[in-house]
Amino acid sequence: MPRALLVGGTRFIGRHTVSELLAHDYTVTTFSRGKATDPFADTDGVSNYQGDRNDRAALEAARDEVDPDIVIDFVGMFPEQIATATEVFADVDAYVFVSSGSAYGEQPIPMREDEIPLCECTPEQATDESMASYGPRKAECDREVFDAADRGVNAMSVRPMLVHGPHDYTQRTDYWLHRLEEYDRVLVPGDGDSLLHRAYVADVGRALRIVAERGEPGEAYNVADREATTLAGWLELAAEALDTEVKFVYASERELAATDLSPSDFPLFTDEPMLVSTEKLAALGWDSTPLSDAYETTVAEHLESERDGTDLGPAREAEEAAIDALGPVESDYDGGVSSKPSRSG
Repeated sequence: MPRALLVGGTRFIGRHTVSELLAHDYTVTTFSRGKATDPFADTDGVSNYQGDRNDRAALEAARDEVDPDIVIDFVGMFPEQIATATEVFADVDAYVFVSSGSAYGEQPIPMREDEIPLCECTPEQATDESMASYGPRKAECDREVFDAADRGVNAMSVRPMLVHGPHDYTQRTDYWLHRLEEYDRVLVPGDGDSLLHRAYVADVGRALRIVAERGEPGEAYNVADREATTLAGWLELAAEALDTEVKFVYASERELAATDLSPSDFPLFTDEPMLVSTEKLAALGWDSTPLSDAYETTVAEHLESERDGTDLGPAREAEEAAIDALGPVESDYDGGVSSKPSRSG
């Protein structure tokens, strides 16, 4: 029975990856500091090794105790961490680093792994802990993976786009689901065509397993929904999963400004489209879950949770003020109301 060691693995992407690995007959050990609740504390086939990933001796001790066939690194945020990890796990069958679509330095449509340059990363950014340096740091982590592969380590990188699905502690999706669940009118920034490519979390877990088993050392693989959809399209699918009817009120940047709001106040909005190619991963035999199925599962878990994401976007009072200011005109465009927004795929 193959053995997997997950550096991290007890929160969002990790917990779905554990389930994926168990379904394919792995025994799994998560490596964590033990500060978060372990959802697999009573699960057969899963154990936890407590340690700090910044402690090389702890990583080596976990390696020696588990003797893993594959290692998946969820919590590598700094190049120095990846340099150490690829040395410690140099002899495993596969070391897979969880990178990010934010590592790309340019954003054409679509972003392809072997064509688009990565972000530059200064020495200062490599150790900076702010979100402003997140993309550059992930890019430099990827370079550490590639350097390790050049030394003969079976190291690979997986770049998820914005991850969505059950147990998302960021609550970005919960903000919108709560709005759809509670209100009959929901304010949507722009015309609803904001396109931020997402990746269903169970599909990310499957991608990590497949790359560990079939990927090529020194390669990077994008992972995202094979069917991309706009913000309006996502809201439509989510409303269907909630079995509710909602009027979507679209407001331009100018109209939002009239009530002291801006499009960037809303979670999951992007003013520039972000889309990646997933052909390279698909060539390994991976595919994504149909969006309707993904959202049904996401909605079901949201309804059982206590998350509402209300702190991530405008207060309801501000939203209602903007809706009221726009008036009752029905339209498919800025400032209008539509009960059935269009969806692109």
